[in-house]
Amino acid sequence: MKLDNDLVREILLALEADQGDPQLPKQLQIPEHTQQEIAYHVGLLAEAGFIKAVDFSSFDGYDWHPQRLTYDGHEFLNTVRDPAIWRETKEGAKKLGVASVQLLWEIGKGIVKAKAKAHGIDL
Repeated sequence: MKLDNDLVREILLALEADQGDPQLPKQLQIPEHTQQEIAYHVGLLAEAGFIKAVDFSSFDGYDWHPQRLTYDGHEFLNTVRDPAIWRETKEGAKKLGVASVQLLWEIGKGIVKAKAKAHGIDL
């Protein structure tokens, strides 16, 4: 399955908005995405350290359920929350021909730093 960076961001936004117990696994519903796509990306986000999740996979299939964001998950989401920053981040990654979540984060940070500098804020 191919990594869908928009789905990654949607999962993080959904977890941030969740008001439930952060220890309990959640069943996310994200429009236009199957449970298999969501579970796959939840597993990847857990491997990347952006979320805590529970692996319910078995011989019947791949089944990861998210619990909560980690500190890095919050930091990544805070970097790319703004839709304009997210668009610029994805455009930058496309120009480079890469799509890793870690590189998206670095590109997003670079865009935010450039915007801060344009407003007279040196980081």
